[in-house]
Amino acid sequence: MNPLNHVAIIMDGNGRWGLKHKKSRNAGHKAGLVIVEKIIQETIKKKIKYLTLFAFSTENWKRPKKEINYLFNLLENFLKKKIKDLHSKNIKLKIIGFKKFSKKLNHLLDTSERKTSKNTKLQINLALNYGSRLELIYAIKKLIRVKKKIDTENINQYLLTKNIPEPDLLIRTGNTRRLSNFLLWQLAYSEIYFEKKLWPDFNEKDYSKIIKKFKKTKRNYGNI
Repeated sequence: MNPLNHVAIIMDGNGRWGLKHKKSRNAGHKAGLVIVEKIIQETIKKKIKYLTLFAFSTENWKRPKKEINYLFNLLENFLKKKIKDLHSKNIKLKIIGFKKFSKKLNHLLDTSERKTSKNTKLQINLALNYGSRLELIYAIKKLIRVKKKIDTENINQYLLTKNIPEPDLLIRTGNTRRLSNFLLWQLAYSEIYFEKKLWPDFNEKDYSKIIKKFKKTKRNYGNI
């Protein structure tokens, strides 16, 4: 049975779900947040130490301003209401990405990170304004600036995911089979599962089923 330390998820399909069920993309984002809470609980139950959620990419700025504002308001409200609960459950929140948001949201993100920084049960890495290519450029530029050798070990030290183990498993919902510029370096040897269900339809049983499959998968890492 494969050990499972880190799960990464591309939560795709919120907008499509909203249009299909409520005729509003924003309704899908709201419904998706309910699933996030359920998956966090299931992750704790399964004693998985790291959960990385792709919440907003560097490319998502191309979306309508109204939708972007709604997403950030949703995030703000979630943190205001839930950060105490996350903290009481010994959950650490880490933001992965480039914090170029409003002063209010940046402050809330920083406060949430500080408040939960010493928690140890589960680390949730929230990828916000994250793009893997930009992350790699950022890391390599820093290495050049400090005149360090460009190799695997040094690149790892300058990524936004420094000190976070690479994902064992990536799940993408929404019946889309691509990585969408997410953790391209870190996913080099991760097992990848593409799920047909849209994110708001995904549930704990689906999650458990994928984890069971993962645990039975033979992982070669280049060997026979």
